[in-house]
Amino acid sequence: MADNVRRSMPLFSMGIVQKLTGLTARQIRYYEENDLIRPERTAGNRRVFSFNDVDRLLDIKSLLDEGVNLAGIRRELSEKPLEANSPAEEKKAVSDADLMKFLKSELVQAGKYGKASLIQGELSRFFR
Repeated sequence: MADNVRRSMPLFSMGIVQKLTGLTARQIRYYEENDLIRPERTAGNRRVFSFNDVDRLLDIKSLLDEGVNLAGIRRELSEKPLEANSPAEEKKAVSDADLMKFLKSELVQAGKYGKASLIQGELSRFFR
């Protein structure tokens, strides 16, 4: 599986993204409203974020810490294309069986070497 496909796979809930970035839910929704990020939605209309979304939010946060306003952030990030959604042909290349195999291996590998994975709890709901 290509790295760009993995990085664009929506895996993280709003709560996990808040912990990873240190941003509030309101801030994250605000950046979505201003089209700085585009998280995917579940059937229940919940936001699900990819690694690319988290990276972009961390870029936004670092720019805010430097004192850059929203217009400056837009200008800075316009040079870096929004990669939340990979091209459709790349998404079709990954079958459901391959995706489930990948997610299961991530879940199995999560507890190795004494390290807990942030997505372990999220992945466990897919397997019984």
